[in-house]
Amino acid sequence: GTPTISIFLKPPGVIPPGGSTTIYCICQCSNGSFVLYKGSRQLRTLEQSSGRAEFSISNATYEDRGGYNCHYLEGDTVLARSADLEVFVEELRLPRPDLSVLPGHEVVAGAEVMFRCTTTQPSTGCFLYLEGQIRAQQFHREQGDYSFSLVQKGDSGRYSCQCYALSAWREWSAVSHTLDLVVR
Repeated sequence: GTPTISIFLKPPGVIPPGGSTTIYCICQCSNGSFVLYKGSRQLRTLEQSSGRAEFSISNATYEDRGGYNCHYLEGDTVLARSADLEVFVEELRLPRPDLSVLPGHEVVAGAEVMFRCTTTQPSTGCFLYLEGQIRAQQFHREQGDYSFSLVQKGDSGRYSCQCYALSAWREWSAVSHTLDLVVR
């Protein structure tokens, strides 16, 4: 079948000006090449090893904002393209939230896990990031919790959270420390 490319930021989250992150493109594919696009503009061909390529953004500016995607080519033929990865660059003015997980860092498959993102800032919304995933999960706002009712092996990984002011979308917190969840 056609290869699929996943694209994600590591570490995930909104980046402050001057900050850094890396765009990863990963594909179960052979020795073609990856080309990184920003919108419809070709940025560069990425060196790949074993189906993965990296593009570093360092000393980020507002110019780095936007939608990025990766194309996978063999010869001149585009065999696959990734989803669009939205990169946000904003001042991080709000206090860093604290991420905790109940019942603990190691659970058995099928157990219920609750993540709690705690912030001292009133009227915020928060996102939960799983490293390697393009999508963030929105926390339920009422109690600042985000809960999984079921846990599968695929939910293992490195989590963090980040909050924004509901009054001003442009006001963000730094990203929390990371938590590793192991699903046995």
